[in-house]
Amino acid sequence: MVLEKTLSTAMNAKIVGSGGEAVVLAHGYGGDQSVWDKILPYLSQHYRVLVFDWPFSGAVNNKDGDNLKLFDPAGKYSSYDAFALDLIALLDEFNLKSTVFVGHSMSGMIGCIASVKRPDLFKSLILIGASPRYINTDDYEGGFEMSDITEIISAIESNYHNWAANFATLAVDTNDPPSVEKFAKCLQRMRPKVALALAKTVFYSDHRDVIDKVSTPCTIVGTSNDIAAPKSVAFYMQKKMKENSNVEIMNTNGHFPHLTAHLELLDVLGKVLGLKFDHNP
Repeated sequence: MVLEKTLSTAMNAKIVGSGGEAVVLAHGYGGDQSVWDKILPYLSQHYRVLVFDWPFSGAVNNKDGDNLKLFDPAGKYSSYDAFALDLIALLDEFNLKSTVFVGHSMSGMIGCIASVKRPDLFKSLILIGASPRYINTDDYEGGFEMSDITEIISAIESNYHNWAANFATLAVDTNDPPSVEKFAKCLQRMRPKVALALAKTVFYSDHRDVIDKVSTPCTIVGTSNDIAAPKSVAFYMQKKMKENSNVEIMNTNGHFPHLTAHLELLDVLGKVLGLKFDHNP
């Protein structure tokens, strides 16, 4: 119990709002819980919302000290399984069952893995820009060639902060400069060696074998144009999940609709949750 409590404290985990049901918001690579700031006020009017920072986040791991020891990229965190176990530990510590899990990017697949391990913890999954594999194969379009990923890893190694600034303009809709800047700052708060190790874990991952094991009802959310997770990935996941899933493609650009198109995303969330959110709470 002490270990779990240490984990939740280190990950800045907290519950906001009230209600009978719980929603979990899990950020992706380079982010922290602040990426949900536009969504949280709406959800917390109806639900208890768990937000947290993954151990790789700059909000946790941007200084020398004890928190640096929590992220071991070469050992524990060399795969998504460790993140899934952390997620399960957090939900158990807060005594949350049958949650609505909203996972962005890598957290989408982490939520899938956790739901297979502990289906009692999840009522539904909402996966935003999730991808089981980023590298193309003969029969799968992940969006990147192996040479693309090699270039990304090389750029992170040579000058992480330059890469982060550039990647933010590719991942976030540039019609929303403040959101581009926000994500760039989140990225640049990550420790470069943590960012590099995690990038390898993420971009070389292949979790296609997990998808058809997911029994929790799932909504896969994509955008019209996402460099990290093309629409083809969303429909691939739906096909593998069969009757348990549906796809919602938002008419917006970029990998971060929760930053750049939060009202439209709320409409999607409302459809899943059976709510109509007031756009002016």
